[in-house]
Amino acid sequence: RFEDGTVSFLDIIALKHGFDVLEKLTGGMEKIKQHTFALAHYTYTVLSNLKYANGAPVVRIYSDTDFSNPDVQGPIINFNVLDENGEVLGFSQVDNMASLHNIHVRTGCFCNTGACQMHLDISNEDIQRNLQAGHVCGDNIDLVDGRPTGSVRISFGYMSSFEDAQTFLNFIIAIRLSKSDPEIPFQSVTKPTTESVPDEHLSFNSADKLSPILQISDRELKNIPSETETTGSWQPPEPEAESIRAAVSETAVPTCRKGGKPITVTKIYLYPIKSCSAFEVTEWPVGNRGLLYDRNWMVVNQNGVCMTQKQEPRLCLVNPSIDLKQKIMVIQAEGMDPISLSLEDNTGKEAVICESKVCSHRVKTYDCGEGIAGWLSAFLGRPCRLIRQSSDMKSKSHQKNTKGLSPATNISLSLVNEAQYLLINVASILQLKEHISARLKEPLETEELIRRFRANIVISAPESFEEEEWAEISIGALQFQVVGPCSRCQIICIDQQSGERNKEILQSLSAARGRKTNFGIYLMNQPLRSSFSDILSVGSQVLPVLKENTEIQPPTSSEEKCSG
Repeated sequence: RFEDGTVSFLDIIALKHGFDVLEKLTGGMEKIKQHTFALAHYTYTVLSNLKYANGAPVVRIYSDTDFSNPDVQGPIINFNVLDENGEVLGFSQVDNMASLHNIHVRTGCFCNTGACQMHLDISNEDIQRNLQAGHVCGDNIDLVDGRPTGSVRISFGYMSSFEDAQTFLNFIIAIRLSKSDPEIPFQSVTKPTTESVPDEHLSFNSADKLSPILQISDRELKNIPSETETTGSWQPPEPEAESIRAAVSETAVPTCRKGGKPITVTKIYLYPIKSCSAFEVTEWPVGNRGLLYDRNWMVVNQNGVCMTQKQEPRLCLVNPSIDLKQKIMVIQAEGMDPISLSLEDNTGKEAVICESKVCSHRVKTYDCGEGIAGWLSAFLGRPCRLIRQSSDMKSKSHQKNTKGLSPATNISLSLVNEAQYLLINVASILQLKEHISARLKEPLETEELIRRFRANIVISAPESFEEEEWAEISIGALQFQVVGPCSRCQIICIDQQSGERNKEILQSLSAARGRKTNFGIYLMNQPLRSSFSDILSVGSQVLPVLKENTEIQPPTSSEEKCSG
């Protein structure tokens, strides 16, 4: 009686046929229960016994049972990944790494704040403190003051196979246990035995029935130390002064910066089309939304959804450049004739204003026409269009009320995800380069690494990662507020010159920075009071103001962390 309109009788009729097909495919819900619980039990057993060389557990599993009874335990595993010292790795970092391995996990509190509070030992006061730190449901703030705000969950269904479980376990081993670790328990665990069931029945199709419950034999488990033997006695190791992680992690800086080598701007990049190639300049006007024309355009698919390098790596091969004198943007790509667009805003009667979404923010945009749509579609090999952010002041701006700025100040943004500017430090790049090159066992060009991080402002500071201790900076007449670190996603794995993907880059960043994938800082600039544009120039001196409290603040982002 709560139905609004006609009852969905077609779907109701389809239910019986759906259940019939499910019965035919699987043999019924009892078989599904046995199959999925067997996979969860196997994964739980191996996962809970993975240990670092010092005996520390690799994960902390949150469960009210010991996975011994399918009547009281479903086929899900909820956990957090730990480092060698027993500290939690943020669920956003784990999610980013999982996506590189084509594994989908769910993260956060799973719409169950009560269970989240109970298992993570979060008090009501902690909830309030997390809210004050900017944490809301569905965001990527996974750690506040080093404590987790959520966890990671994997689920098994009737279509899941043993190979899926093994792929997941191999992923955890790959990101947390190096080849140098003396013994990885998972390596001694082979495919679980079944009761007279051929191997091919473990993954089924057509009318095959699900296999009986999988069993791990005593012989296979005897080499895995029991949880009580190890988890209760391990102690965090003393930090090694010689370790790369200690060298690359946050570098302490003095409370005030006195003397020393001056900090200067070495490179300036803008990205006229979101997620496309960088346009390098030596000086550039600054507008109310950041660098003039930075991320004013974006490519969308046939459904109007923003396309980024995550879905289409070849976007990095689209090279836009801005000619301020001729007031045009020229777009080039290999094998394509250059095409140009006017910089004049075409918002008017002939332009259809539509709403688009950038990382949950709604923005007003208009289509740039059939010519460029055909050009991009031909190059990318899929239907797409180019849209531009509307400058119509009557339209609602893309704004963000940023922590640290005046509550009455709404900062206007272009089509970026997070902030007007992204800044990185060459010293930090060089230190990270050493670590990545050592892992890759091959040299890595500094310029290539700089381009992977897609910053607007590149500076040369004496100390690596000292930028993470800054609260504000001045560059010439421009004043910037630091609004937080940039937590990196898989886009840094894409070579910006070739479009090739290498997941080792994000894994190396994670290993180098310890429990996070932060690199670079976000900046906001107060809106200009004058109608004249300020100029940002290479060679300008950077004057930072240090934080009063040097503790790194949690990231303040939604789903995608990089500026694209």
